[in-house]
Amino acid sequence: MTTRSLLLLAGLAAAMPLAGQEPYAPARLTADDYARAERFLAPGVGPLVTGVVTSPRWLDDGRVWYRVSTDDGSRIVVADPARQRVDRDADSTRLMAAARGDDRVGENEVVAPDGRKVAFVRAHDLWVRELASGRETRLTTDGVADFGYATNNAGWTKSDRPVLLWSPDSRRIATFQHDARGVGDMYLVSTGVGHPTLEAWKYPLPEDSVIFRIHRVVIDLEAPGGPAVIRLRMGPDPHRSTVCDHIVCRGLGWADVEWSEDGTRLAFVSSSRDHREATLRVADAATGEVRTVHTERVPTFYESGHRAQNWRVLAGSNEFLWYSRESDWGHLYLRDLRTGRLKRQVTSGDWNVLQVLRVDPASRDVWLIGNAREPGDPYFTYLYRVSLDGGAPVLLTPDSAYHDVALSPDGRWVVDTYSTPTTPPVTVIRDARTGRVVQALERADAGRLAAAGWRPPVPFTVKARDGVTDLHGLLYRPTRFDPSRKYPIINHIYPGPQSGSVGSRSFQAAWSDRQALAELGFIVVALDAMGTPMRSRSFHEAYYGNMGDNGLPDQVAGMRQLAERHAWIDLDRAGIYGHSGGGYAAARAILAYPDFFRVAVSQAGNHDNRAYEDDWGEKWQGLLVRNPDGTTSYDNQANQLLAENLEGKLLLAHGTMDDNVPPYGTLALVEALIAANQDFDLILFPNRRHGFGNEAYMMRRRWDYFVNHLLGAEPP
Repeated sequence: MTTRSLLLLAGLAAAMPLAGQEPYAPARLTADDYARAERFLAPGVGPLVTGVVTSPRWLDDGRVWYRVSTDDGSRIVVADPARQRVDRDADSTRLMAAARGDDRVGENEVVAPDGRKVAFVRAHDLWVRELASGRETRLTTDGVADFGYATNNAGWTKSDRPVLLWSPDSRRIATFQHDARGVGDMYLVSTGVGHPTLEAWKYPLPEDSVIFRIHRVVIDLEAPGGPAVIRLRMGPDPHRSTVCDHIVCRGLGWADVEWSEDGTRLAFVSSSRDHREATLRVADAATGEVRTVHTERVPTFYESGHRAQNWRVLAGSNEFLWYSRESDWGHLYLRDLRTGRLKRQVTSGDWNVLQVLRVDPASRDVWLIGNAREPGDPYFTYLYRVSLDGGAPVLLTPDSAYHDVALSPDGRWVVDTYSTPTTPPVTVIRDARTGRVVQALERADAGRLAAAGWRPPVPFTVKARDGVTDLHGLLYRPTRFDPSRKYPIINHIYPGPQSGSVGSRSFQAAWSDRQALAELGFIVVALDAMGTPMRSRSFHEAYYGNMGDNGLPDQVAGMRQLAERHAWIDLDRAGIYGHSGGGYAAARAILAYPDFFRVAVSQAGNHDNRAYEDDWGEKWQGLLVRNPDGTTSYDNQANQLLAENLEGKLLLAHGTMDDNVPPYGTLALVEALIAANQDFDLILFPNRRHGFGNEAYMMRRRWDYFVNHLLGAEPP
């Protein structure tokens, strides 16, 4: 199916309806109705799109390989932009092994840059093993329980993989002793026949006086007399990063740490417990001496980029690149490494630098991902090149779309896969300096998807609670849509603040079960409300200190505007659902807006952030303050305090072994609902962790709940 035809379908879907609608209210739904809906889940529609590129990886010789979907699965393709060649019969086994590195390395080991040794944790101490000989060397000797080296535990997530960063010459390791002494424990108990099994681990909460701390060290493997531990001459840092809720961030590894090219200096950013202060420091790897370079203090929370660490140290020119939203938008600033003094603002304007991909000290060019600078959807992302010495950014990916890029290590080429929610992806290789297309690789074919009855979601724009700010979302309708009917509307919500409800603006045959749920006779919407990222700082901070807001005033305002535009939306039958933070928001919605939302399905919600991990609540709500009257600064976000407001139908669900969002917040809400003599429904998943939301049983119960209580029909 062509891009034009998909856009025409989206336009038809947005057409104004007929007047005089009758409610869509079947007496019952059949097994065939559910089976038809199920066909719109990812396993049913995903294989119908071919030519989709995933995971491009550059090789040392300047070629790139990727996996592309085909009629019978997928295959590996190798492209050579320098020679304008494409090999569609590549040796996939060899390529994947090369991409993984030495396949003898385990997942709980970190390979040195020279590929000759790995670091790992054993009994709280750090060790290395030479891959060729298998010889092991103990690097530290004083690691103990709750004060071990390279420990990977953020409370809400934990791993046996060590947290460390090798120097480029493989001589030194930057890591820390993870101080959990005095930190409170979290407990979960498995269920089954016989004695239950207790799971206990360190898990700090916002109200705790003691949280995780990291004592930074450098380990010199080639010191005279054997490996030496050099402790940085500073106090411990709170277990925080400028990127995510852990010091280990997805796709980045250990965040906010950077070695100099010669391995003699270590740069890092220390974040305060409340995320309001970020300080760049540089340490001498041989002596442990630490110098403070620059500090930024903000009234809410500091981030160094969108899912990226955007600061860089340019040791050769005694400069550093710093990311700030001081202008209300995320931009790059060049500063003097010796004094911290500002030299120039590198980017500016009402748009965001999201991710710095590469800095070339020789050419003084920066490659970055940005958004909101070009006309159209502000969530479309683009690749730019900008000079450290000033001048306008060069747009390298001009197509109005969401661009997913993979820059070659030498900065010469870039694989660009671009698409929109209504148009399938196209993949090309561009010249990374000019943006010129040098090699066309793949163009996805969605013809079979369209033939199966699939229709793209409808992008829409509404005004926020302030009546001024534009909000953007996607709307899903039944493929057997009848414009003479009025359909219940269901809101799929994830309130942020670290992401939004819609997700990526790339093309997807299925986003979770949104279209499948619509097939049962609903209008389903996802809207990125205020309080979510990728817009201005003030937009992102909209409900800082009041997480109970959840962007719900914007969701309600947006749904009302959609109903005013489209007579086929029945606002008297409004529902909402979500998982994790979305589960929290869904329950909050029906408790805070009982006259609007009739049905809510709340899965794995963090209903009171005093019972959830410290980093989450303290970043977005602030530090917990107890008032003389017994109230706290966290009362405005606790769902159980609104239990008496429940009027509609509420389904709560949680896994009893959820080690991300422990079930106690849901149980506190249950207790309050019982105390208020409220009717509600509850599903507990014995021995299940956090990710049950889209499993078959939960999905079927969610569908049944909306069919029964919102559509007024009997499920099969």
